[in-house]
Amino acid sequence: MMNCKQASRLVSDGLDRELALSERLALRLHLFLCERCTHFARQSRFLRQAAQAAARRDKSDAER
Repeated sequence: MMNCKQASRLVSDGLDRELALSERLALRLHLFLCERCTHFARQSRFLRQAAQAAARRDKSDAER
């Protein structure tokens, strides 16, 4: 069973690359059982999306 440190690393890695099937399955199992890591994964996705949206806005503002 994966621990929280390993899970948080995979959550972060999953934002930058496609995880292997075994990594995805292990992470899903951990997230099913661990509420704190589930919150971390949600927050990480939200922050990534917010940063990308801000970068798009900055780019469109610079083009004006």
